Amino acid sequence: MTEKPGIVVTGASGRMGQMLIRTVQESPDARLVGAVVRAGHHWLGRDLGEAMGGATLGLTVTDDPLEPFAAAQAVLDFTSPAASLDYAALAAQTRAVHVIGTTGFSEPQLAALEPASRHAVIVQAGNMSLGVNLLTILTRKVAEALGPEFDIEIVEMHHRHKVDAPSGTALMLGEAAAEGRGVVLAAAADRGRDGITGARDAGAIGFAALRGGDVVGEHDVIFAGAGERLVLRHVATDRAIFARGALRAALWGQGQKPGRYDMVDVLGLR
Repeated sequence: MTEKPGIVVTGASGRMGQMLIRTVQESPDARLVGAVVRAGHHWLGRDLGEAMGGATLGLTVTDDPLEPFAAAQAVLDFTSPAASLDYAALAAQTRAVHVIGTTGFSEPQLAALEPASRHAVIVQAGNMSLGVNLLTILTRKVAEALGPEFDIEIVEMHHRHKVDAPSGTALMLGEAAAEGRGVVLAAAADRGRDGITGARDAGAIGFAALRGGDVVGEHDVIFAGAGERLVLRHVATDRAIFARGALRAALWGQGQKPGRYDMVDVLGLR
C-alpha cells in the first residue's frame, strides 16, 4: 500500500475519541477518513474540526459507520462492548483492521468477536500502552517464579467517570497471573470482599477497584509472601499513550492475516 492508511475513529466525541483523532492527525503515517458518533449526538452532521472547537477539517461527523468504514483501512474503537461488536461485524465486511480498546466485555461478548476475526484483523486489548504490556509479561513471569505461597492482589484506580470495574487492564494482569500459576482466572478471581469474609482463600487472585478525581490509570500487582512483598506498578499520567498504542496497532495490522491479536503481538513481545 503506497497511500497512507485511512483511519476511522468511533466514539469520536468522547475524551478518548478526541485524543485518537488528534493522534491520527499528527501522525505522518496515517490519515483520518471518518468520525462516528452515536445516533442523536449533537455533533451529528457537523464538521469534525468545528465540533472539536477548532478549524474546519472538511470531514462531517456521522452516526452511520458504513461509508467511512468502506473508505478506511483501520478502525480505532474505544466505545462500549455492544457497539464494538456491531463495529466488528462491519469492519470484517470491509476488511478493515479493527483496533478495540473498549473494556467491560463479558466472556460471551469476547467470544462473539471470533466470527469477525475470521475475515479481518482484530487487535483487542484492555490497555494499549507499552508499559502496561511489559507489566503483563512481568506479572506472568513473577507469578510462575514465586509459586502459590505468595498471595496475589491487583489494585487499580481510575477517574470517577469510569463505568466498568475491575478495569480491562486489571483483568489483563489477572489473566497473566493466572497463566503464570497454571490456573483459570474465572475460578481463582476474588472480585469483591465485604463483611465477615473469613480468611483469604488459598490461591485466590484478588481485585480491588478505586475510583476518584481525574486519575488516568494506576495499577499495582502485589505478591505478598511471609515476611516480604513484591509490588509491580504502572502509572499512566496521559491518555495519549493509549492513543499512540492504538494507532501503532492499526498500522501494524496492515498486511497481517485475519485473526485475533493483542498488543503483545503488536510489540513483538510474545
